[in-house]
Amino acid sequence: MAKTEVKDLLDAGVHFGHLTRKWNPNMAPYIYMERNGIHILNLYKTAAKLEEANEALKKIAASGRKILFVATKKQAKDIVADKAGNANMPYITERWPGGMLTNFVTIRKAVKKMASIDRMKQDGTFNTLSKKERLQVDRLRAKLEKNLGSISDMSRLPAALFIVDTTREHIAVKEAQKLNIPIFAMVDTNSDPREIDYVIPSNDDASKSIEKIMSSVSEAIIEGLAERKSGKDDDDAPAEVKAPKAKRGKAVAVASSEEE
Repeated sequence: MAKTEVKDLLDAGVHFGHLTRKWNPNMAPYIYMERNGIHILNLYKTAAKLEEANEALKKIAASGRKILFVATKKQAKDIVADKAGNANMPYITERWPGGMLTNFVTIRKAVKKMASIDRMKQDGTFNTLSKKERLQVDRLRAKLEKNLGSISDMSRLPAALFIVDTTREHIAVKEAQKLNIPIFAMVDTNSDPREIDYVIPSNDDASKSIEKIMSSVSEAIIEGLAERKSGKDDDDAPAEVKAPKAKRGKAVAVASSEEE
């Protein structure tokens, strides 16, 4: 996993915070200075926190569990959908469905409804409906796909959340806290870092900044998935070949259980 350099963060504008009058005092430890009425983040702390978060995310991915990405703001949604998709992780980029975590059973029913509509189309049942009914079903399917399509493979609660802009996604934060699900997040100077388990102090408004952080995070997750796949391949190997790696696999399992 390549270490993110401070210069790269600087070039991406990760250090730009909000106007000083909009700041959250709890972000003071991560602020380097004030310039022209804007807070500037300490990128050395950002780099350290990003590396810490990446290590934890890598372990979660290596354990085979899912990380749910949440970003509904315009400048973040396409980037998050792309990076999370590349890492084969679920994401919410439209509207956060109330009860997404705390009422997960109901959300799963909606996802199953989407699957049942697909089966109707495959087995011909859909064609037996009237034109009006087919239109209604198509509209329902499109709505479900837009809001829940990206989590259709998420059969259980995620092991962690990764959020861009915790102030905007405060409902997601509260639900995760209620269920003791670890929260990783890009936290700008106007947000409260006390609510987040893994704080990445960063500019959560600029697309270049979001792209930089998300690229680093997704790379760590992909590495974790590769380690898991490698471990599975080792299980299929002769005993004398996989024996040296058995100890390492156990260490990964222990580290994962500690994350929980």
